[in-house]
Amino acid sequence: MSRDQAQSQHPLSSARVLDIDPLLDDPATRIVVCCGSGGVGKTTTAAALGLRAAERGRKVVVLTIDPARRLAQSMGIDSLDNTPRRVKGIDDSAGGELHAMMLDMKRTFDEIVEAHADPERASAILSNPFYQSLSAGFAGTQEYMAMEKLGQLRAKDAWDLIVVDTPPSRSALDFLDAPKRLGSFLDGKLIRVLLAPAKVGGRAGMKFLNVGMSMMTGALGKLLGGQLLKDVQTFVAAMDSMFGGFRTRADATYKLLQAPGTAFLVVAAPERDALREAAYFVERLAAEDMPLAGLVLNRVHGSGAAQLSAERALAAAENLDLADGADASADAADSAAAENLEESRIVDQDGGKAGLRNSPDTYGSSESPAPEITGSDSGSPIEVGERVDPAASRTAEADRTVDDLTAGLLRLHAERMHLLSREQRTRDRFTARHPEVAVTEVAALPGDVHDLMGLRDIGSRLAADRPELPEAADV
Repeated sequence: MSRDQAQSQHPLSSARVLDIDPLLDDPATRIVVCCGSGGVGKTTTAAALGLRAAERGRKVVVLTIDPARRLAQSMGIDSLDNTPRRVKGIDDSAGGELHAMMLDMKRTFDEIVEAHADPERASAILSNPFYQSLSAGFAGTQEYMAMEKLGQLRAKDAWDLIVVDTPPSRSALDFLDAPKRLGSFLDGKLIRVLLAPAKVGGRAGMKFLNVGMSMMTGALGKLLGGQLLKDVQTFVAAMDSMFGGFRTRADATYKLLQAPGTAFLVVAAPERDALREAAYFVERLAAEDMPLAGLVLNRVHGSGAAQLSAERALAAAENLDLADGADASADAADSAAAENLEESRIVDQDGGKAGLRNSPDTYGSSESPAPEITGSDSGSPIEVGERVDPAASRTAEADRTVDDLTAGLLRLHAERMHLLSREQRTRDRFTARHPEVAVTEVAALPGDVHDLMGLRDIGSRLAADRPELPEAADV
């Protein structure tokens, strides 16, 4: 089916369709950032995009900020760290390569210190208790280090495409704020005061420290402890010469994210909360002048029998139930008659006392006619010796089993169609709000992706340009 046909038969005809392969193949595309809320498949999407680009000839590195190990597992790597690892087993006939890594926040910070400070000062910083606490988990450090690592990878120019997998929820865009937060921190009054003694130096510096900071250090000493305050002052003094470099590099990476060679992909599931977050990402990216490539609508449910509506499926199931009910009533009557027949088999014996029920004259007569027994439930005569055909009974029971299964499947189909209708309404609300956003859909899979074959399949689905949801009239 051509794209025009797909758009004409699909509710997304008013929205743009996201072309993944041209985006990945374009040598001008150097960075792809996958963002979205948690649990929508960002890591899998990033890995699948990286694999597909590599097998189409690009030299790719996938950087995940998510500490989960799914990326390493799916790529057949024991573990990922701060160093890009070559992924084996890909089709490199087109000349592409695939590497993967996971951000190590502390190690990235250490690398910055080691690269931009002399050995003596670097040793003093790395051993400083306040630095160790800051680099291990200070608020905002992870996002800033992600910016630093992205800048490092781009500066090396060893890869022509970098795919970034961001943390879940709204923090996925926190790294956009990292330069501003860092600038505010460095320009803050506390840092300026802590830097002042080191900048003034000598006796004047000591006088400033004793007079100008006496009240502040007293308060901070009570709040943080005297040793921690000393550690902070030592850290700030040691890092003074590096602060400008931090801000410069962060600003440069921020501009890199705004450049035409960068493409943001918002990943979402066709659920209300996920698409609400997606709308937030779209609006935030627009406000930051970040280039948005489109929306990956992941885990979309479909049906091979979308022409059968939920209402028709439920009606057919009810008709089968009614037919089975009528058959069951008839079978119950036949069963009761058969039971009566079994209980009265004694009349089939010669010279039995059953003859007394008709006439005394026939007692003991071998020529007496066989008596007629009336079934209590059916109201019709049943001849003595009549039997129910076992084969016919089994056939009827098999037919009822098939009907029961069919009715159950029809109800399952109705539930699936209701789910599709709900997903479609949610998706259509998003596209009505953001018709400018290009969209591609990826079908929900029965299980998780654990290997390169699964990632390759996801990549093919991303680029298939095939709508998964049915037409509105069929739901």
